[in-house]
Amino acid sequence: MQEALTLARKAGAVGEVPVGAVVVKQGAIIGRGWNHPIAAHDPTAHAEIIAIREAARTLENYRLTDTTLYVTLEPCAMCAGAMVHARVSRLVFGAPDPRAGAAGSLFNIIQTPALNHRVDLAGGVLAEQCGELLKGFFSQRR
Repeated sequence: MQEALTLARKAGAVGEVPVGAVVVKQGAIIGRGWNHPIAAHDPTAHAEIIAIREAARTLENYRLTDTTLYVTLEPCAMCAGAMVHARVSRLVFGAPDPRAGAAGSLFNIIQTPALNHRVDLAGGVLAEQCGELLKGFFSQRR
């Protein structure tokens, strides 16, 4: 999660919402991402999507079985859906997102029995640090 926080700070430093993500397999980081939809002119350029794409390229496989995705903010519906499709095994997130969270706060896409894959979940890891980073970013913009 510390590496995800470092990546989130990188996003915040360039004016993007400070969210960072890493994908880990067997103790090694195989994918990294930070938010940059503004700079990329890409609404899908969320930290999780970028990290998932890099991990898939690293493994040369679109299935990310036996991986853990660490992210500083609870994923949105798009990112949660991507985790299910990629077969990410476990999600660890920092701050909950009561407005758009799709891993338990607003929806629980990653564990719905209606889908053919469910992702194990651990939320609230370093939640205070992750939340403070977001609060600081948004307070500067207001």
